[in-house]
Amino acid sequence: MAAVSLRLGDLVWGKLGRYPPWPGKIVNPPKDLKKPRGKKCFFVKFFGTEDHAWIKVEQLKPYHAHKEEMIKINKGKRFQQAVDAVEEFLRRAKGKDQDLTIPESSTIKGMMAGPMAAFKWQPTVSEPVKDADPHFHHFLLSQTEKPAVCYQAITKKLKICEEETGSTSIQAADSTAVNGSITPTDKKIGFLGLGLMGSGIVSNLLKMGHTVTVWNRTAEKCDLFIQEGARLGRTPAEVVSTCDITFACVSDPKAAKDLVLGPSGVLQGIRPGKCYVDMSTVDADTVTELAQVIVSRGGRFLEAPVSGNQQLSNDGMLVILAAGDRGLYEDCSSCFQAMGKTSFFLGEVGNAAKMMLIVNMVQGSFMATIAEGLTLAQVTGQSQQTFLDILNQGQLASIFLDQKCQNILQGNFKPDFYLKYIQKDLRLAIALGDAVNHPTPMAAAANEVYKRAKALDQSDNDMSAVYRAYIH
Repeated sequence: MAAVSLRLGDLVWGKLGRYPPWPGKIVNPPKDLKKPRGKKCFFVKFFGTEDHAWIKVEQLKPYHAHKEEMIKINKGKRFQQAVDAVEEFLRRAKGKDQDLTIPESSTIKGMMAGPMAAFKWQPTVSEPVKDADPHFHHFLLSQTEKPAVCYQAITKKLKICEEETGSTSIQAADSTAVNGSITPTDKKIGFLGLGLMGSGIVSNLLKMGHTVTVWNRTAEKCDLFIQEGARLGRTPAEVVSTCDITFACVSDPKAAKDLVLGPSGVLQGIRPGKCYVDMSTVDADTVTELAQVIVSRGGRFLEAPVSGNQQLSNDGMLVILAAGDRGLYEDCSSCFQAMGKTSFFLGEVGNAAKMMLIVNMVQGSFMATIAEGLTLAQVTGQSQQTFLDILNQGQLASIFLDQKCQNILQGNFKPDFYLKYIQKDLRLAIALGDAVNHPTPMAAAANEVYKRAKALDQSDNDMSAVYRAYIH
């Protein structure tokens, strides 16, 4: 976007990273949020979300002059809702003195997230943001036995706040990968497993300048990444032995164990100082076993399963849940920023596996409930599209809800998150509940529906294909 003459209060189109131009208003930043050094920029509050960001002036355009152009190139429902919010703001401001507050319109009320959701600013109570990235800010969320939650800004080095109570620290680090402002580590990175999630992760690591060696059980999947600049590893052991930090992302506990313990496996390449990061979604017992064998050879271990789907992986917007070697977590900083929007450090090995299973248990159960509602609407003579429209205007509105329902209504079950894997996660989550004698009746019911869908040959379709279990 070309540089323009702008001032406080102007309505603008703001462009940030891979995201399309989005309508916003130039406002005063919070008092303790310093303006980034370098190029001139404005603090913008975006319509249709509760998001804020510092935007470089060359990435801004006046709203009215470019409205028609932007509407032509952006057709999404949330984008239209944001434009509607601008128009409502203008109508309400007509004849009145305009202040700097964007009102919450009825068209966006209840929206949980939008295309700019990665760029949220959160105020701190302990200290102002220092050495912060121009567009993203890092925060540390520390849990103590007290009910109050303490937020502390942290620097790009992702420093860990040591609590006097010795409690577990949970770190949430917003990604800077979207605008390409991260500095890639000089460590050699290995990556094992190029499935739906791994492919997007590797692509983003390469885009952000990391040196990556790849391996996949089906070698042909490596070809595209070799063309993008990756190196080819012949075996998992070779990748680990030639790289400083090796990531792995495979399908289930058996695959994770085979990768480490099998012939020419990871364990054969481990020697003192070598680092292994398992990003697979598995149970705590499996990840604990892998950690023990890696550490027994002098290696360093971190579990880091990811929450998201293929699209979020491709966009570098995953959520990373990490546990284990905290020093290794810090060493992975630029990698996590390249592949995700947020990372959390959850303490000792096993905690991330448990949390990931709980998250996917909720997601899988929710998907089954959505499918149940759509089919019940149909058999009772109600419009499925109207049902979706009503949900999208209420408190359940989300990108996940909208996308999955649209897939169902269009009969499009191309995998974004394999149905067989969400069923696997439900099974493991139920086992986790059994281990601590905690009831999981909702997950158990959902699991039976997914098992029915698998019996109908839906395993390799998207999780939304659970819908078909209700119509057969």
